Amino acid sequence: MSDTQQGRALELKDSERNIEDRPKIALVIGAGDATGGEIAKRFAGGGYAVCMTRRNAEKLQPLIDEIKAQGSEAFGFASDARKEDQVIELIEKIESEIGPIEVMVFNIGANVPCSILEETARKYFKIWEMACFSAFLTGREVAKRMVTRERGTIIFTGATAGLRGAAYFGAFAGAKHALRALAQSMARELGPRNIHVAHVVVDGAIDTEFIQTTFPALYEKKEQDGILNPAHIAENYWHIAHQPRDAWTHELDLRPWMEKW
Repeated sequence: MSDTQQGRALELKDSERNIEDRPKIALVIGAGDATGGEIAKRFAGGGYAVCMTRRNAEKLQPLIDEIKAQGSEAFGFASDARKEDQVIELIEKIESEIGPIEVMVFNIGANVPCSILEETARKYFKIWEMACFSAFLTGREVAKRMVTRERGTIIFTGATAGLRGAAYFGAFAGAKHALRALAQSMARELGPRNIHVAHVVVDGAIDTEFIQTTFPALYEKKEQDGILNPAHIAENYWHIAHQPRDAWTHELDLRPWMEKW
């Protein structure tokens, strides 16, 4: 081997070592105050540096402070997942400046009921952008990086609406059906490349301030374990991301024991 070839080989080894020395990243797209935030905290507690997005980065600061107070690394980004240029910039920044994305969780909600007789084209399209198109953009960009390393996990948060369309939820159901199809297609394409793609159906009310203030009678079921605890949802995401590849879960449904289905 010539001196030049040896030099290039050493540079490659140094580059690979630098990549491996950087923290492994769990990226949560849509790190809200409930489920998304608990997912971020669970992965941070498990040794990941967590990167979190919301359209308003200021709303992430309490979560960042909480994670850092526990001794973990946390980064917040203002990003609109519906905008291709912003998604590309976000993934590039994380991968080049922080570390390799090992786990990506897509957790953007768009649950807005409306009669089909009153639904507007603008709102229908916006709901699809939020619940499906943004999943495609983030999933695509993260997958591009994961396939080069031949490892990674992508988890999409779905809903009952992805399995059946209820009255007054035409837009949401259409978007969530499309999200489920996207997850299935990605799983079939990327699974053979050692990328685990999963879809989680969250079926039931979640313990949030919105449920507490808007549906107080429903919230009373919390004492009977009748609504979903965000931390328990997060525990299932952690489990999916660390399954051995001979027993991967693609679709998992989570619901309280008393929820009708």
